[in-house]
Amino acid sequence: MMFHLQGPQMLQMLEKSLRKSLPESLKVYATVFHMNQGNPFKLKAVVDKWPDFTTVVICPQEQEMTDDFDYYTNTYQIYYKNPTNCQEFLGASDVINWKQHFLIQSSQSSLNNVIQNLAAAKLVKVKQDQRIMYMMPETASKLIPSLLEAKNLPLKSGRPKAITQEMFKLSSLDVTHAALVNKFWHFGGNERSQRFIERCIRTFPTFCLLGPEGTPVSWSLIDQTGEIRMGGTVPEYRAQGLSSHVMSVHSHAMDKLGYPAYYHTDVTNKSVQKMSHRLQHVIMPCDWNQWHCEPL
Repeated sequence: MMFHLQGPQMLQMLEKSLRKSLPESLKVYATVFHMNQGNPFKLKAVVDKWPDFTTVVICPQEQEMTDDFDYYTNTYQIYYKNPTNCQEFLGASDVINWKQHFLIQSSQSSLNNVIQNLAAAKLVKVKQDQRIMYMMPETASKLIPSLLEAKNLPLKSGRPKAITQEMFKLSSLDVTHAALVNKFWHFGGNERSQRFIERCIRTFPTFCLLGPEGTPVSWSLIDQTGEIRMGGTVPEYRAQGLSSHVMSVHSHAMDKLGYPAYYHTDVTNKSVQKMSHRLQHVIMPCDWNQWHCEPL
């Protein structure tokens, strides 16, 4: 059985239910949160049963997933309560199109066993990417206060390093800046990723610092899951505190709108980890996970 949750009432019930399972449900919770703010990416929520679901899958509508090789669009967010039920549901239903190249994202690293089992049965090659996930303390104090209390963590973000205000002007990104963002995005660098970035710029609030030449030197934008992603600074302007300034402005703007502010970084990216520590952002006890899947 597969239930497509439609209408604001069902989606609000789902958001409320997922909130009780934070932080493990974070990736799906934040996506559903944005679906309840107008659903700009035209996503759909599918569950194995309702209202007592054990698996939730968020993905685009079928008409959006027309390019079999566009795994930026063909992306699924998954949260489960029971691995056996999850494997049965994903294996038996047609919620995932196994003939396409696609991504699965989740805050549950234990989902890896389920995905590997299914991939072997469906003849799909899988590569897992596991990273550190952070949340702004203001968001954590609203959504997961027990986490801050248990670790005696601050309720407010730290201040970013001061920047030379005369040199840099705060602005927003334009669609024409997508090529620059794409060039420095770890998961980008191709035509499909550029189209995805353009869509994110057109759809969500973005922030950047313009340098003396009037072009972006540092930037921050969010994706369809509400995660602050694709941030970067051009090499010649690094180590000046620009990233922490843009990140701080962006996360506070999201907090004012009531949006959950979170992001991830690679375990080897020490500069972002240092920045996160300085801004007093909270390391989540669960990981950020992404599985890149392609049919054999």
